[in-house]
Amino acid sequence: MLADFDAAGPTFMNPADYTLPLDQLPDPLPIVPLEKPFDVTIRPPGSKSITNRAYVLAALAEGESRIIRPLRSEDTDALLDALCTLGAEARWVAGEDGDDVLIKGVAGRFPRGGSVNLGDGGTPTRFMIAAACLAAEPVVVDGSPRMHERPIAEGVEMLRKLGATIEYVEEEGRLPVRIVPSEDFKGGELSIGKTASSQFISALMLIGPWMRGGIRVNFRERPTSVSYLHLTVGCIADWDADYRNMLEEDELAVLVPEQRIESMELIIEPDASSAAYWIVAAAITESRARIPHLPFHSQQPDVYVARRLQPAVWKWDSGHQWASDVRWPVENATLRPLETDARLYPDGAMALCVALSRADGPSTITGLHTLRVKETDRIAALANELRKIGCTVETTDDSITITPLEAARDDRREERAGDTTGEPPQTASSSLRSSDAASGASSSPAQITIETYNDHRMAMSFAILGLVRPGIAIANPKCVAKSYPTFWRDFAKLYESSASR
Repeated sequence: MLADFDAAGPTFMNPADYTLPLDQLPDPLPIVPLEKPFDVTIRPPGSKSITNRAYVLAALAEGESRIIRPLRSEDTDALLDALCTLGAEARWVAGEDGDDVLIKGVAGRFPRGGSVNLGDGGTPTRFMIAAACLAAEPVVVDGSPRMHERPIAEGVEMLRKLGATIEYVEEEGRLPVRIVPSEDFKGGELSIGKTASSQFISALMLIGPWMRGGIRVNFRERPTSVSYLHLTVGCIADWDADYRNMLEEDELAVLVPEQRIESMELIIEPDASSAAYWIVAAAITESRARIPHLPFHSQQPDVYVARRLQPAVWKWDSGHQWASDVRWPVENATLRPLETDARLYPDGAMALCVALSRADGPSTITGLHTLRVKETDRIAALANELRKIGCTVETTDDSITITPLEAARDDRREERAGDTTGEPPQTASSSLRSSDAASGASSSPAQITIETYNDHRMAMSFAILGLVRPGIAIANPKCVAKSYPTFWRDFAKLYESSASR
């Protein structure tokens, strides 16, 4: 039923083996192309962005909060551990649908200091630098070697303008940093440009209720990453806090006044970035995926991915609680090329780029400048690996243009033009095989190892492409632990569904 490879190609992978523990997966991990479409319901883990924001708010609030269905991952666990190092308390308990966490807050002032290491987590690192300004003792914030390369000077300067005392331990503008308690640290107004780090601005908004006088951030132009700022405002609103969001008004500002924040119970919605992989998988294999409990009104930026994949159909039910129908209409089996600005959803754009390697023509995605300074230079990484599979790729500082393998596109056009049988178009996987053969590939192609650069999103994006492109294997497959530790278990569900059809 599933593709088997001869000795010249990749080692055969039993799809059931995708359920192995991360440290037992083969490396590189071969991806088996699907033979038939799937029809699945997948429950992605809780939103990473919302979990991180909820942890900061719960740690600073008064009393004990219950966070329901939070994401358990390297990034989020590192942030929670760091907050507990400074004096918050956390314990995991069984919930109705997985583990919940109870967090006892510090009522706005961390009683302890210490040294914390946030690993590869960009958002957790920036959140902790801001939160540490509310500690009663010095705090050293550090991260991985890659985080030592990523910029933090802009955010440090924002905090210094508000009276924080922050020292660079080794190199100016880079981790690690030492935050020393300062009586001068207080709220106020900041005026910043449109490209300022949304992670640091979000961090200021999250600690705003506990800053003397609160915080107001004025933007000289509409901020580039406004979608993530709206998400932060939404999280603050979930905590029943006062705020004023003027990001869509002439004032271009956001205000979070000083106030008392009490504990609460918060349900974390599914991660839209994680859902994007299954949305893309449904699109390129002419399949169907359902994502429970992803709200129609979600503030998560990566819900935009579904709206960009045409002619895929993306619906919610009348209760707005299910992203209930992500499907590929059989009457039009071609993924259309796309020109779009993805500045609102740069993380989700990675899966979109990989999907567009199957499109019916060249696609250009702009607004990607933040991808240059993520876990890796993601624009360069995407270009390198897409070229391995035969795409022509051009890049700029903030864009990528992807031209799929010419022979594959021409072959699909000929199939549509010459089809007089009245039969439905081929599935994506069967169309792919004929197009790969037309381009000179053998029926058992040599393995193409996709380097992931220790980047979880590279691994997951190219794994989805392997459903329709034979020969792909993913290096360092366990790197998905950063944001989606159960990714490969959910990946196996596609094969279970495909085999049953």
